[in-house]
Amino acid sequence: MKLKLDENLGKGHAAQLLAAGHEVATIASQGLCGAADPEVLAACQAEGRCLVTLDLDFANPLVFDPRSHAGIAVLRLPPRPTPEHLGQLLETLCSALAARAVHGRLWIIEIGRLREYQPGDTIGEE
Repeated sequence: MKLKLDENLGKGHAAQLLAAGHEVATIASQGLCGAADPEVLAACQAEGRCLVTLDLDFANPLVFDPRSHAGIAVLRLPPRPTPEHLGQLLETLCSALAARAVHGRLWIIEIGRLREYQPGDTIGEE
């Protein structure tokens, strides 16, 4: 799967996804740090990449319609997160990507849990 990591995720996170067999680009490596959210999604769309982010602004399907993108995966950290929690979220994401396609969908990733929004639905638990 072609993924783009938002600027709130680092090289170690990219390495974890690369090790899982995904093609990964980063906002930072493409000089898009500080870019507005619509510009970030436009870059993802142009490259056919799913955005992976911690930015909860992307979790609003009324603002960012997932149907027009290669997917949006928002990682939700628990209260008082540790670095290990972020690794676990990426493991949950990789497991979900191995089982189904994210294209045109909004995924909210929690540790061991995926909530998926599909147009016409409300956010539902998978």
